[in-house]
Amino acid sequence: MSIIPVPDELTHYSSRRLGEVDEVAWPVLSQQALDLLRSSGEELHPAPGELLWDAGDPTDLHLVLTGGVLLVDRREDRVVFVIEAGDFVGELGMLMGQRAVFQGVAMEDTAVLRVRVEELRRLVEISGELSDVLLSALDARRRFLSRKGEGGLVLAGDDDRDLHRLQDFAERNQIPYRTVLRSNPSAWSELAQTCALPETGTAVVTAQRRVMTAPTTRDLATALGIDLWGIADDSRCDLLVVGAGPAGLAAAVYGASEGLDVVVVEDVAIGGQAGSSSRIENYLGFYRGVSGVELARAAMLQAVKFGTRLLSPRSVTGLSEVPDGFRVRLDDEHDVLASAVIIASGVRYRRLDLPGLADLEGRGVYYAASQLEANQVSGRNAVVVGGANSAGQAALFLARNAGHVHVLIRRDDLRDTMSNYLAQRLTHHERITVHPRCELTSVHGSSRLSGLTWHDRARDRDVRLDAAALFLMIGADPCTPWLHDIGVDLDAKGFVLTHDSFATSIPGLFAVGDVRADSVKRVASAVGEGSVVISAVHAYLASRRTF
Repeated sequence: MSIIPVPDELTHYSSRRLGEVDEVAWPVLSQQALDLLRSSGEELHPAPGELLWDAGDPTDLHLVLTGGVLLVDRREDRVVFVIEAGDFVGELGMLMGQRAVFQGVAMEDTAVLRVRVEELRRLVEISGELSDVLLSALDARRRFLSRKGEGGLVLAGDDDRDLHRLQDFAERNQIPYRTVLRSNPSAWSELAQTCALPETGTAVVTAQRRVMTAPTTRDLATALGIDLWGIADDSRCDLLVVGAGPAGLAAAVYGASEGLDVVVVEDVAIGGQAGSSSRIENYLGFYRGVSGVELARAAMLQAVKFGTRLLSPRSVTGLSEVPDGFRVRLDDEHDVLASAVIIASGVRYRRLDLPGLADLEGRGVYYAASQLEANQVSGRNAVVVGGANSAGQAALFLARNAGHVHVLIRRDDLRDTMSNYLAQRLTHHERITVHPRCELTSVHGSSRLSGLTWHDRARDRDVRLDAAALFLMIGADPCTPWLHDIGVDLDAKGFVLTHDSFATSIPGLFAVGDVRADSVKRVASAVGEGSVVISAVHAYLASRRTF
């Protein structure tokens, strides 16, 4: 039993001092919910200062009956939260197989009810009340940690593409973090007092005081425990979904809620390409609009609620037929056996073949417009290349921060490729200028983008502009190279061909969303396809059981 000295200064945030902490995050549990938890938990009576769990340990729900539990940032030996009697310890990562980011230390006269996370998932499935209260609270706590930069994770380095890559991964996977730059000597020196930082390059400091130098996103995911949730080699599931965009998440929600054991594999971040959309205004029911991140978060919570296992960042490198379904090869050489597979791997924005452009990716050249990128263009010029809805949404979002946004399109009229409401807003926005019949010809800058040049075909002249950022949204290619070995039918552009009920040329293999040939490239359409395909999956699985 580990005993940790209890600091004199107990509180940073308290579960009973609501203030900045949303009341949703600290709900008052009904007697029925308490009885349900008691039926599946065990009561513990730790000594004062006893370590209940360490940072990096698997996490369970702990309901504080008396006394309190301190959540300690091990890296700084700092109390972040005091969880008081009547409240429970836990946040979103608990249900997703992630490891604890804080130490849990008992105060005096403490009694807690511990409910193992496996049992908690079962309770969430059988109790609508507990599910609603618990998921809302865990989501609110994750949002709070993200806003405050709490959670023990520090991304450190220079303002370059390596750091941006890690920030983008953390943002899109809703992982709380804070950034420390070398250009801020005081913050860098303060961090260096608690760990050994490299002289150059990017580093990640975890809640366990582990320093990773030049980490990949996979390294980061592994350190956080989010990359391989409950999957061992030759694990079996009813349905494996490749891609966690709107179509894939919809399939996961409807599949898992109807009793299927579902695994979702995503190689970048939950939400897919739609997760990078700053605002979606034409999605049914959201008259004020919804960001791609918010939509993805809600869908992810639903999927987890019904028992879906999410693997990210993981990519599928191969697919083959076996007697009982399919063998799905992951990029870490793990194999997952699935009775049926849904292809929802979506598309990726095309790259322009311009000298020096690839060297500036993440350093002024981007393929998504989130708040992370918007901060780079404050008061300066930003350029968006593309005429589809995603480009329009990006331009409007960037215009909140940028001095001016320039939109380059190859056609004469935005309305040829963009929804009318978006085209109207761009046309009449005082800080947005649309340049028809224009093509980007070159980019400028060494360590970062400093400007660019485009050719105006209408006036037959070149235009050079100083710009802080360039956003390329110029059409997309399907993410289907991993399908070549299995021999599924594709069209000339690589999109998956389907017939009735989204079935492909191979029985048991389905395709939905943007990756499907002739699909409508809209979020609502992708969600609809992901929802409807589950009936076809059930029919296929039922037909197999009859033989």
